[in-house]
Amino acid sequence: MDYRNKTTVTEFILLGFQNEKEVEILLFSAFLLMYMTSLIGNTMIILLVCGDYRLHSPMYFFVANLSFLEVAITSTVVPKMLANTFSLTKAISFIGCLTQSFFYFLLGSTEFFILVVMSFDRYIAICNPLRYAIIMNKQTCILLLLGSYLGAFLSILAPSILTAPLPFCGPNIINHFFCDSGPVLKLVCADIALAELADFISSAVLLLGSLLFTGVSYMYIIITILRIPSVQGRQKAFSTCVSHITVVTLYYGSSIFIYVRPKKGDVMDVNKFATVLNTIVTPMLNPFIYSLRNKKVKESLKDACSLLVVLLRWDLAKGVLQGVDLPGAQRREE
Repeated sequence: MDYRNKTTVTEFILLGFQNEKEVEILLFSAFLLMYMTSLIGNTMIILLVCGDYRLHSPMYFFVANLSFLEVAITSTVVPKMLANTFSLTKAISFIGCLTQSFFYFLLGSTEFFILVVMSFDRYIAICNPLRYAIIMNKQTCILLLLGSYLGAFLSILAPSILTAPLPFCGPNIINHFFCDSGPVLKLVCADIALAELADFISSAVLLLGSLLFTGVSYMYIIITILRIPSVQGRQKAFSTCVSHITVVTLYYGSSIFIYVRPKKGDVMDVNKFATVLNTIVTPMLNPFIYSLRNKKVKESLKDACSLLVVLLRWDLAKGVLQGVDLPGAQRREE
């Protein structure tokens, strides 16, 4: 088929959830609240890890980087989704759409590599504690972090290369609230079999491969924990893994449902809500999962709040004193 005479798409229309205005306002309020909670909570985790020496360990280093990725991913998708709620056109430019899609998948893929690294960190801490400080040193942590970004980039490279040159001749309506790969590929006016196959294989290898590695790590962790003689020791060892297991379950459950499926368009409405879980709800819950179940983080947060109260009281007292004319000061002026 000849596509040269067809109009080239310059922008896309994001349909979103297509509800009544009252429902859209309710969704907007809920998503805005969750987005702000996610931003504040994850930023708080980053600041606590950077500012408290008690949290200067490999585990919290990766927790802080996971929080950074949460902020970046939600900020890639949610602001445009919120803006389109009350927009008449609900449009996003062609370049903006491809850019949003690229960074969403790059950052999302990096998260899965970080989760694998965190499972490796827990494996070393529990199964080989005497060598933990030697193995998980500062240089190793930085290399693992850089390797996560590099691995994520390589994992999305083939689908990106195959999708970028494809022609978009119209229609330009995306049945989603952001530029997800499946709905975007449906608008291509060319054979997309190879691009869909590359997208599916990339998602399957990334998700199932990283899940397998995480599962093997926790298999050894569980075996080691069961060999600990005391019940208290087993509980203490397992408690260091609970937060990570919770996050892994939330991420992999929704992502495998969305992306490791040959036909993604048949249940698009379900996909939208699964994506909400992945991009809004889980990032919002992440700070609570890692803070409310962690003694060190709670102590650090308590100390930070106490320091903030002291600083506020000092500023208040300073302002009051500056507004009062002291008798001694009056006599010196005279």
